Amino acid sequence: MNLEGFKAGYYRQQNQYKSFSPSKVNENWYWNNQKLNTLLAEANHKLGSLNAFSLYVPDVDFYIQMHKAKEATASSRIEGTKTEVEDALLREADVLPERRDDWQEVQNYIEAMNFVIGQLETLPISTRLLKETHRILLGKGRGEKKEPGEYRHSQNWIGGANPGNASFVPPHHEEVPALMGDLENFLHNESIDVPELVRIAIGHYQFETIHPFLDGNGRIGRLMITIYLVSKGLLTKPTLYLSDYFEKHRTEYIDQLARVREKDDILPWLRFFMEAVIATATTGADTFGKIQKLRDEVEGIRLVKLGKRFPRAKELVNALYRKPTVTAADVAEILDVVQGTANTLIDDFVKLGILIEITGSRRNRIFTFSEYVKLFTS
Repeated sequence: MNLEGFKAGYYRQQNQYKSFSPSKVNENWYWNNQKLNTLLAEANHKLGSLNAFSLYVPDVDFYIQMHKAKEATASSRIEGTKTEVEDALLREADVLPERRDDWQEVQNYIEAMNFVIGQLETLPISTRLLKETHRILLGKGRGEKKEPGEYRHSQNWIGGANPGNASFVPPHHEEVPALMGDLENFLHNESIDVPELVRIAIGHYQFETIHPFLDGNGRIGRLMITIYLVSKGLLTKPTLYLSDYFEKHRTEYIDQLARVREKDDILPWLRFFMEAVIATATTGADTFGKIQKLRDEVEGIRLVKLGKRFPRAKELVNALYRKPTVTAADVAEILDVVQGTANTLIDDFVKLGILIEITGSRRNRIFTFSEYVKLFTS
């Protein structure tokens, strides 16, 4: 299939509206666009540099938890939630009541990410895996009644009050199983010579066009990018998440996906996708460098001032890389010490500028490793 001759699909008349039936994608794609080739080469290079950083940085799994929190909040914000990274790090009891629904959606996303990444060792990307991930994503909160874990059994749409005035109506639900089967085959077809980044860019477009679930399609579709790259070995660790870039360029992200369907023009989407990979991988590698610099400064200069308390302080810092917002009770549990010892160590960390108190209260105080969190929010 020549990209320049791609036909995205056709509109199919339903009762009172037309739905879009996308063309199948399990083809051997090729192109003659030098700009795409240049971007693809740079994207692969930047991805390789990010992967090298993740292998070089000690205890990289500590920091991946924060990457997941950032991805969960950015991907959810595209869908309209208001939760920030700092909010996502809080316990439910510490979240304002009016923000708990949004907070729950972000927690569901983090749980879904942890699940699907853990499953990749034994399962490829498949209908079964996507459905189970979706079940977790919508299992609690607002999505509970939107068929978690099942492809939709009714028509959905984007924009408007009904399919008749919607901005986009995905294919009829009876088409979903065959279309998803074709997409799954495309992602794993070893008889075609399509670069992995091009393959997942086409795959993401196709998934969002099929819109196989009643809700959560955007989040699952964006998560699919990361798990595909890990499953194919382009990433050793799940360190590349494109939702932050897509959110910052939200209008272009939506417009480019729509352009494919409306003008049979997939090349601009592929170029946009490669630009997203380049920018995100560059930022990710830069963040890893800043993490290492901060870690050297905290552990090599500040903590040594604590003398014989250094080993316990080092243990706490390692825990803060995973979850940088804590209470005294959290610290006591992490270190298996009494509350008084935990409070003393927290006071030490506050004096060293590692922790800051964010509630302004004397009781139920919450502390955060602010310098570290800022590396994921700036």
